[in-house]
Amino acid sequence: MPTNLDLDDALILEAKRLGKHRSKRDAVNEALKEYVARRKRRRVLDLFGKVDWDSSYDYKSERRRRG
Repeated sequence: MPTNLDLDDALILEAKRLGKHRSKRDAVNEALKEYVARRKRRRVLDLFGKVDWDSSYDYKSERRRRG
């Protein structure tokens, strides 16, 4: 999907250098992947303290039961 963006040239050059990317496109795509992954991890972290832990739960016996 072609997109025109006004990006900070210095930031792009630094991202290319640090990531050893050959093109602006590669650097931007990698940055977007990292951004999405970070946001997904943050959503998981928001669950801490909200989910009850059952120490007697045996996931191995649940697998045997299903399979």
